[in-house]
Amino acid sequence: MNPRSQQFTMPAEWAKHERTFISWPIQDSMCYPEQYEDVCAAYAEIITAIAEFEPVTVLVNADDQASVLAQLGSGHPCPIELLVVEHNDAWLRDNGPTFVTSPDGKLAGVNWGFNAWGGKYSPWDLDDAVAPQIIQHVGAVQFDAPLVMEGGSIHTDGEGTLITTEECLLNKNRNPELTREHITELLKQYVNIDTIIWLERGLSGDETDGHVDNIACYAAPGKVILQVCHDPADENYSITQRNLQILQDAVDAKGRKLEIIQIEQPPAAYYEGERLTLSYINFYFVNNGIILPVFGGEAAEADQKAIDVLAAAFPDRRIRTVNGMGIIREGGNIHCATQQLPSVEVG
Repeated sequence: MNPRSQQFTMPAEWAKHERTFISWPIQDSMCYPEQYEDVCAAYAEIITAIAEFEPVTVLVNADDQASVLAQLGSGHPCPIELLVVEHNDAWLRDNGPTFVTSPDGKLAGVNWGFNAWGGKYSPWDLDDAVAPQIIQHVGAVQFDAPLVMEGGSIHTDGEGTLITTEECLLNKNRNPELTREHITELLKQYVNIDTIIWLERGLSGDETDGHVDNIACYAAPGKVILQVCHDPADENYSITQRNLQILQDAVDAKGRKLEIIQIEQPPAAYYEGERLTLSYINFYFVNNGIILPVFGGEAAEADQKAIDVLAAAFPDRRIRTVNGMGIIREGGNIHCATQQLPSVEVG
């Protein structure tokens, strides 16, 4: 029993959503716990922006309910609800379920194993138990995948092709006993794809070991958006130019060559000597819109270029920007923090 055998498929992220799930941050797990109030304010900004487009369910620890309600306020265009699910950390893209749907209108969730990005942060026992609780909450079928994996490490076109990185999925801190061939077969079974495009590395310094959601994503079947760097002195130059070459040479599951839309990376930014993983690719599709992190200051010109590129690529979607610096010091951004629940439609 796996999704493929039951004709379940992972929809593309731009497909219609029933709602968005997002987890509220936990001070004890933060890299910079003294910034907790600022991070909470940034999460409130993100949640409020999403609620302009679709309903939002916020996962909270029981003790945080009253505080979160006060910070989110009321009167949003779409409902915001709280769901008590105890968790260690807030990156729901990675510890939450991957939802899959069937042609006859059924919903299921894939429960991946989670080990905090290769054991980097402890404890993670509550996070590893989050996905089954969400799957149960929405009344979906549950598929338990024998694979440690985070949702931010894969992106699909909804038509049989998946993009990922070797740096992450083949990293021995996740599945040391599995070969590339084993991982490929498990992805085919659990998200029902036929072709994997293997990029080599993610952005320099990305503590997720190169999640694809910081470097590349599908805009449509046959069309990929790639963050690039044109400065040979930057660590990301060789990484992004190699990924560009791989995409230019790739053929998807339908036999198509890819159209590649390039977005220039924002200027490098550092905090306490460490480079922040700034990415415009870490945007989030919502119904009829896109929530885009922008970084301001020296990045203002690059921000506007990214807005223009996405507006041209998605003329029917409203580009809603939010402060991309709000949560980045904790290691991720908007796409990392969210998980879409697809609308189930009979095909």
